[in-house]
Amino acid sequence: MQRREFIHAAATAGVVSPLLTGRGTGAEPDKGPALLRFDTANEVVRGDMRYRKLGNTGVEVSCIGVGGHHIGRPADEAEGIKIIRTALDAGMNFLDNCWDYHDGLSELRMGKALQDGYRKKAFLMTKIDGRTKAAAAKQIDQCLLRLRTDVIDLVQHHEMIRMEDADRVFGEGGAQEAVEAARKAGKIRFVGFTGHKDPLAHLRTLEVAKENGFRFDAVQMPLNVLDAHFRSFARDVLPGLVKEQIGVLGMKSMGDGLVLQSKAATAVECLNYALTLPTSVVITGMETMDRLKQALDVVKSFKPLTEDQVAALLGRTKEAAAKGRYERFKTTPDFDGTAKHPEWMG
Repeated sequence: MQRREFIHAAATAGVVSPLLTGRGTGAEPDKGPALLRFDTANEVVRGDMRYRKLGNTGVEVSCIGVGGHHIGRPADEAEGIKIIRTALDAGMNFLDNCWDYHDGLSELRMGKALQDGYRKKAFLMTKIDGRTKAAAAKQIDQCLLRLRTDVIDLVQHHEMIRMEDADRVFGEGGAQEAVEAARKAGKIRFVGFTGHKDPLAHLRTLEVAKENGFRFDAVQMPLNVLDAHFRSFARDVLPGLVKEQIGVLGMKSMGDGLVLQSKAATAVECLNYALTLPTSVVITGMETMDRLKQALDVVKSFKPLTEDQVAALLGRTKEAAAKGRYERFKTTPDFDGTAKHPEWMG
C-alpha cells in the first residue's frame, strides 16, 4: 500500500482527518489545509505556569514537560535532581522518562528527585521497549523500582517506528497484555505510545489498536518547525488525535539541537511554535538550569503565534526541511535505540 492510499484508508476509518488525505510525502509543496492551533480557552493559568487537558483523561498537565533523556546527561547527579525539583516547584508537573534512557540512569535520578514529597507534585510518564508480554512486564516492574513509586501515571509503548510493531504489541502474548495487567493491578493509570520515524507507523498503530477495541490515552511524536514540510506528524496524525480527544505529547521541538543547527529558527521560536499547536504537553530537554529557565520564560510570556506568524515561520524553514536532513530521527537509524538493541524488545 502506497503512502497516499494508506492515509486515505486511515481517514476513511476515522483514524485521521479526511482533509489530510494525500499529505505527508515530504516531496510535495505545502498546499494542504492550515495547521491546527491550540484553543487557549481550554488552558488554565496558575501563577506563571499554563495547564492543558491530557486528552479526555480528566487530568491537567503543564504545557511544557521535563525531557527524561536529558536528565541523564549532566555528569553531576545532584544537578539533574535539582533541575527536576526546580521544575516541579515552578509548576512544571509533567515528567518524561524511559526504561532505556542511559541504561536506567535517567529513571534512577528521577526516582531520587521524587522523594521528600515531590512525587505528589508530578504527573509521571515513562516508556517501555518490550514487545512481548514477558519483556514488557519485567520492564514495567523495573521502572517502578527505579522511579521509587507504586504507580506510574502514564506508560507508553516506546519507538513504535516499524509497521509491524503494533501487530507485535497487540498480538497474542504481546506487550499490551502486560500493560493491561499492570493497569488492572493499579501500577499504571494511563497508556500511550511514542515514535519518531514516520506518520504512517503512528497511523498503523492507531489502526491496530482500534481493531483490538483499544483507545490510547496519549500519543507522543515529533512536532517542530521542520516537521510541517516533511513526513509531517502535525498534518497527518495530529488532527485525528484532536478529533478523538487523545492527549498530544509533542517532542523534538528542537530535534536534540538539529533544528537549531539549520539556523532556520531560534529555540524560543521552536517552543512557541510547538505550544501553538494543539499539544497537551511539549516535552523539551533541559540538562542545565539555563535550559530550564528558558523553557519557563517561554511559558510565562507565551502567546499563540498568529496564522501570519506561523506562515512566515514555515516559509523560512521550508528549505531547511527538505529531505529531512535536520530531522535525522526520521531518516537515519541514529535515534533508533531498539534497532541498535533488538534484545530490548524481547
